[in-house]
Parts: sequence; C-alpha cells; structure tokens
Amino acid sequence: MARVDPSIAAPGRLLRLLIYCGIFLLPFFSSVSVDASVHSYVGERFAPKGNAFVLHGGSEGLYASLPDPNATAGPGDAFIRFEKITFRRPEQATENSKDTDNVMVQAIVFEVEDRETIGGSAYGGQRAVCCTADLAKLGACTQGTVIYRPSTQNPNWPQVLVATFSGKDLVATLPSHSIPITRTGMYNLYFIYCDPALSGLAIEGKTVWKNPTGYLPGRMAPLMNFYGLMSLAFVILGIFWFSQYVRFWKEVLPLQNCITLVIALGMFEMALWYFEYAEFNETGLRPMGITFWAVTFGTVKRTVSRVIILVVSMGYGVVRPTLGGLTSKVIMFGATFFVASEILELVENVGAVSDLAGKARLFLVLPVALLDAFFILWIFTSLSKTLEKLQARRLMAKLDIYRKFTNALGVALVLSVCWICYELYFKSTDIYNERWQNAWIIPAFWQVVSFSLLCVIADLWAPSQNSMRYAYSDDDGTEDFDRKDSLSLIKPGPIPSKDTRSSAASIDARAALTGNTSASNNGDIEEDKRE
Repeated sequence: MARVDPSIAAPGRLLRLLIYCGIFLLPFFSSVSVDASVHSYVGERFAPKGNAFVLHGGSEGLYASLPDPNATAGPGDAFIRFEKITFRRPEQATENSKDTDNVMVQAIVFEVEDRETIGGSAYGGQRAVCCTADLAKLGACTQGTVIYRPSTQNPNWPQVLVATFSGKDLVATLPSHSIPITRTGMYNLYFIYCDPALSGLAIEGKTVWKNPTGYLPGRMAPLMNFYGLMSLAFVILGIFWFSQYVRFWKEVLPLQNCITLVIALGMFEMALWYFEYAEFNETGLRPMGITFWAVTFGTVKRTVSRVIILVVSMGYGVVRPTLGGLTSKVIMFGATFFVASEILELVENVGAVSDLAGKARLFLVLPVALLDAFFILWIFTSLSKTLEKLQARRLMAKLDIYRKFTNALGVALVLSVCWICYELYFKSTDIYNERWQNAWIIPAFWQVVSFSLLCVIADLWAPSQNSMRYAYSDDDGTEDFDRKDSLSLIKPGPIPSKDTRSSAASIDARAALTGNTSASNNGDIEEDKRE
C-alpha cells in the first residue's frame, strides 16, 4: 500500500512563526485609531522652499458635489473644512516687532491643474512663491504675500485663507471655514509664510476632507467596492473548495490542507479590508487594529502561498518525502519575506492620510522586490528539476498536473512583468497624481492575479476520489527507481517467471567468476532444455 507523508512541515512551522510575530506586534497597533481624512497637525514645522517657508497640509482626490459654490456643505457634499488651526511663534521672533506690525500666514488650496497659477517671476527670472520687490513694483502682487493668479478653468480658485500676527502676538488663529468642492480633481493644501521673522513657527489643528460618498480619499474610494466583490469571490471559491473537501475528506492530501488555509486567509483578508474601508468612509477615522489585522492576514497569505508553491515546485509530497536540509532554509526565507512585506504594508496603510506615496516606501519596496525575484527564480529552477524527474520515471498523471501548474505560473509571471512595466510607466508619467481616479486599479490588479492563480491551483488539486494518486509513495520513490535502473543495466527486458529469474541469477554469477561469456550462453541452452 502506498505511503503518504502525513504533513507538510515547512508551511506549518512557518505559519506558527508568523502567528507569534502577529501576537507580538498586536499590542502596538490594536488599541488606538488614527485620523484618516482628518488631517491633524501637531507642532509641525515649516521648511524653507525658495523664498518661502512651506508646510504641506494634505493632498486628496475629491469628487464634485454641488454646482453652487455658495451652498452650505451637507452630508452628501464634498468639502475641505478648517477646524481650530492656530499658529504659534517663539518669543524671540517678537523682539524686533512693533505694535503696528502685521505678519501673515496663508493657507492656499488649489487643484493640481491650477499649479501653474501659484508663484511667478520678474522678467523671466527664477520662479518665486512669495512676492518680491521687483514683482511688487510691477503691480503683480503685494510684497510679502504668496503669488497666485485666478484659475481660468475653476472660478474663485485658488482659495486663500489668512491668519495674521498683530504686533507682538504669539498666537494667530485661522478662521474656521468650509470650502465646498464643485469640481472633481486632486486638491492640495499648503501653509505658507514669507517673513523670515516667523522662523520656528509651529502649527496645531486639523482639516477635514470629505467626498460626496464619505470620508474615503478619492483614490481609495473605489477599493471599498472592489474588496466587497473580492470577498464575494472568495466566498464562492470557498463554497466550491470546502464542499469538495468535506465530500472527499478521507482522500485529502497535506497540500490540500495548505490550500484550505490559503483560501481561509484570503476570505479573512478581503473581509477585513472591506470593513476597514467602510469604517474609514463612515467616520473619517482609520482604526489601526482592523488595518493591522487586514495587513497581517494579507502578508501571511502571500508568504504561505509562496512557500507552498516553492515546496510543491520542489516535488515535496509528490516525488520526494522530505525537503531534507532545505526545510530550515525555506522557513527562514519565508520568515524574512514576511517581515519585509509586513513592514512595507504597515508603513503604506496604517495611518495613511494623503493620496500621495511617502518617500519611505521607496526604501521598503526594494527588499520585498528582491525577495520576490529570488522566490520566482527558486520556484522555476525547482520546477524544471521536478518535471525532469517525473518525465524520467514516466509518472504521467503527476507530470500532466505539474505541466498545467507550470503553465499557470508562467502566465502569471508574464502578466506580472507586463503590469510592473505599466505601473512604472504610470507613476513616472503622473508626477502630480492627475490620474488619481485610475490609481486604484494598480493594487486591485495584483489581488486579481493572486486570486486567479489560487483558483487554478484549487482546480488542479481539488479534493477528489483520485487525490491519492498525486501523493508520494514508495512505489515511485527515488530509491526504488534507482534500483530498477541498475537492474535494467544488468539484464534488460521483462522477466517472465520466478524460475527464469533464479536461473538467470546463477548464470550471471558463473559468468562473473569465470569471465567466459560462452558459459552464460551454455547455461541458457541447458536451462532451456531443462524446461
């Protein structure tokens, strides 16, 4: 009777390690929530840029709501609201101030297509953000204020709010104000001051950004519906898989247990992302606990999926009973990928506010990309060796399923490479995020490719009454195969009976002792006569 390996050790050990990591990190993320479309400013400082001092207040894609710019913002409207924003300057900044001096801090909101209306230059010289003496002489602006021109496409824009320090005041307050959004676009907010005497200025307060359908930034809004559809897709896949699993539970292989785990992780991941976005959209607050678990379930799923594909490519449980010395290497490599991916996803998602990718992400993407490339190289190298073994042993049923598996991986790899090229093109040609309405397609594509590959694997290795024929057994093991090869080199061809095998063995022994080939021939003749 065929002997089947009882478990797949590498994914099991790796899963336990990932669970320990998640439990360790949980206290840092599960007990707090972070402002999302509520952009908070707590003691942030301004940075010099040209002849101005600038603080980026946020960037979000917003959809238009009411056509009337004077309409009061309501539940279904899009707006940017300024709440309790104060500026505090250090005491030394007031030493040379007079009671009649007025120093301004300006908040300017503009749509990305109107970016050329901000700033200017005199006589074609260097572009400046703040009005210079030369520009003031030309009557283009007031010296010490931000240069801007009215938009030709968006009336009454850019929107400018002013907070003024009078005399020796240490605190200036920006009036609470709500700006209705009547035109769809990527909106940017900057706080700017031009007087170097305000050096050390700090800001406190918040702005609230809202779309017509909720608080989700425009780039993220379509993802809520997408994750809802993906949750439904995983439910359908789960119903198919679990029905087969229950029906043929006596024939289930260790590999099929791992596929069950991946499907379950995918269902949890998609559901958590949907609820995370729904909560975000409803309240404007992004709960870090839900975000952390959505990220972690997704990272565990990707890690376990890669490890399973790798060990299957190595022929584990199909042409070899163990991984031998490779087990520890596979586990360590998978754990490294999990840590790198988890850090990247947490930085990218937990507490994300604006519709712009942070610079820190660039330093975190490279390790994950390199590990992914090494996974791909290792998988296809192992697949090539496994296919050769199956071909040599003439295990046609296993060879057929491995060829289909290889073709599926090849198609997924080609699509991934093409999409990476498109993603690089998309981001390199969209410096100012003008195509923000289509940006959600990039992360969605990776989810679709991953799900499609999972569906193919689930179809190839679906539990059935013939599942055991794909499992490793002693009948087609390596040692048995090598022994058969050596025997065929000594006495090729089929052997009809036990008596014939005994006679042939005695003849071969006599031939080896005498070194005379004719003796074996005479033995054959005598044996034939005897029969």
